[in-house]
Amino acid sequence: MNPPNRLHSLHTWVINLDRAPERLARVRAQLDGLGLPWTRLAAVDARAMTPEQAASLDEPAYRRKHGMTPALGELGCYLSHVEVMRALLASPFEFALVLEDDVLLHASLPAVLEGLVARRDRWDVAKLSAVHSGTPVPYLEVAPGHSLAVMLSRCTGSSAYLMNRKAAAAYVAGLLPMSLPYDHVFDQGWRFGLKFRLVTPTPCGHDEVIASTIVTAPDRKFAKWKRGSTYAYRIGNELRRAGYGIASAARELLAGRGG
Repeated sequence: MNPPNRLHSLHTWVINLDRAPERLARVRAQLDGLGLPWTRLAAVDARAMTPEQAASLDEPAYRRKHGMTPALGELGCYLSHVEVMRALLASPFEFALVLEDDVLLHASLPAVLEGLVARRDRWDVAKLSAVHSGTPVPYLEVAPGHSLAVMLSRCTGSSAYLMNRKAAAAYVAGLLPMSLPYDHVFDQGWRFGLKFRLVTPTPCGHDEVIASTIVTAPDRKFAKWKRGSTYAYRIGNELRRAGYGIASAARELLAGRGG
């Protein structure tokens, strides 16, 4: 199966650890079945991290904002996503479909990608999977039964998303050092000057059968009385998210009325 002509400006990168070939085989079968060309990106392994990579973590800021001890696996995941952005910027492609290797791809994904590429002016990053609902405000149908939406609340998860070169450049310039898990920071459209959106319902999901490769300590979360700075950060962040979402939704809905 050949991909539609509209998708020639898009390439797929799959983040996968060298020690997880079985996970790669699962996502390979899905991508090949959908006819989407792809490239494996070797994930940064927490077990073999260089001193330079380890220094990319701002541990005091992480503890203050997230209220727990960081895990090196989270840093490896974070740095792996940044490497995909660098790969996109070094490539001739305009868009990157970024997939973690525990993703589930639905049959509607190619049509959604076509619709997003056709309306590239209405987004910079489009989440294609989600852990929380995000309280979406749909404003543009991009495929039958799937709409592009602004989010008004938290929507974590980073197993599948589409981004353009503008987003990749903004992320490479502003994501490091790490002070939060990746999926808690890359959706901050107000911080990076990006149109960060969600496709609803999502054309991708998470494979619950596969265990996470990010190993964390069971007691890493701080006691509630030590998490004052975390609660303050989260309240401020959610207020900024709501303000950004309301303003974005208003603009998008007005743009839709104007044709």
